[in-house]
Amino acid sequence: MNFAFSEEQEEFRETLRRFLEERTALADTLRLIESSEGYNEGLWKQMGEELGLQGIRLPERCGGQGFGFLELGIVCEELGRALVCTPFFSSACLAAGAILNAGSLDEQARWLPELASGATVGTLAVLDAGDDWEPEGVALELARDAEGWSLSGRKRLVTDGAAAGLLVLAARLPGTRGAEGVTLVIARGDAAGLSAQPRDALDATRRLAELELDAVRVEILGSEGEAAPALRKTLDQARVCLALEAAGGAARCLESAVEYAKQRLQFGRPIGSFQAIKHTCAELLLEVESARSTAHWASWVASEDTDELELAASVAKSFCDEAYGQAAQDDVHIHGGIGVTWEATPHLFYKRAQANRVLLGEPAWQRARIATLHGI
Repeated sequence: MNFAFSEEQEEFRETLRRFLEERTALADTLRLIESSEGYNEGLWKQMGEELGLQGIRLPERCGGQGFGFLELGIVCEELGRALVCTPFFSSACLAAGAILNAGSLDEQARWLPELASGATVGTLAVLDAGDDWEPEGVALELARDAEGWSLSGRKRLVTDGAAAGLLVLAARLPGTRGAEGVTLVIARGDAAGLSAQPRDALDATRRLAELELDAVRVEILGSEGEAAPALRKTLDQARVCLALEAAGGAARCLESAVEYAKQRLQFGRPIGSFQAIKHTCAELLLEVESARSTAHWASWVASEDTDELELAASVAKSFCDEAYGQAAQDDVHIHGGIGVTWEATPHLFYKRAQANRVLLGEPAWQRARIATLHGI
């Protein structure tokens, strides 16, 4: 069995990398970090119109490009490598994934086209309180009256929640517990009673928000009370996307460290000639290549839609999170004091690596889940 990317997929990767190199720069990232919107709307539009990235994995009948999860993974890896300020993960991985996994064909045809084109930013809100990312951890209950369903409460750690025009929210039917009764619902970002409060985050390149819901009218996505499998699948696919993003970021950190080690002179010679730096870079190369292999394996599992998805997602997320953290730390260390200055890139990758650890479950949580899957 051949696990290598096809020639067309590699050409797509190169095209995307050139696109990002030409249209993104550190100066843009630093400006967007301090802006109110948090991402370049012009670049977001170009991503949709020129390359069709937002709909890369979505069916053509829904306005997408009709490719598979491997192509989506390539996009995530390259966006992570370039550290682009964009709501792509929230919209194309979380929201679109949830609608694709839980929605009927009619619901997909209704909601996905605006996400596929990039006309609307979407996101998925899961956490109510605590840090349980499993469907069983959903606590927010739906309420029903003569007019339909409504939702009141709070959702936390919602990626790009303030920028989203389409929100998929995890809730449960009244009086249910565990996986029973878990339901996905959809609300518009400007719905009455809904407010999104931006929250300060370590990683300013990916915005977080807390949602306050006061009798917000919602529409059921899929079947009432039967969304637990779809939500679990969506989150696992998203974990694979984050693992790929981490693998791309780790590779960029290694490149940055090696490049600087060749240029920085100490005692009249490049610091890359010192044995300690050589060993650090060599060990980091092993971590980065192992992370890429693990992430690509998980991407293949997700593309094949096999029963290994839960295991692959947690293995990849755990391993790639730690590899990314090590790569970012070593990059800062090799750069020395300049690595933490505002005008340098290492500190930005370090912050993204630390933030990614927490999103959708930190490595320790993933390993505990792996043990549970193995009956330990």
